[in-house]
Amino acid sequence: MYSARDRVENEEWIAELQAAADRLDLGARARSCAEDLFLSNVPEAERSKRATLAASVYAGALVAGEERSQTDVADAVGVSRLTVQQRWKDLLESAGLEPPDW
Repeated sequence: MYSARDRVENEEWIAELQAAADRLDLGARARSCAEDLFLSNVPEAERSKRATLAASVYAGALVAGEERSQTDVADAVGVSRLTVQQRWKDLLESAGLEPPDW
């Protein structure tokens, strides 16, 4: 869970998340889920935030039924596909959700 303070402290990252969601043409539910996942898992290290943001966008889209490829999400956020691949399942599990097993 996160607080309003987390949202304020990470305003710049939320703006980047929304910009990536715009590039991917994601709907409101996917965006909201991605924000919740990101804000609930914001890492301390500044260098890890972009990776967490990318994984949050990918996982949020999955949860909302608006699947996008890992490559498309990685390109929209500016990380490697491998970064998304390595992190999205952990984000879902930390939220109490079970990742698909395909």
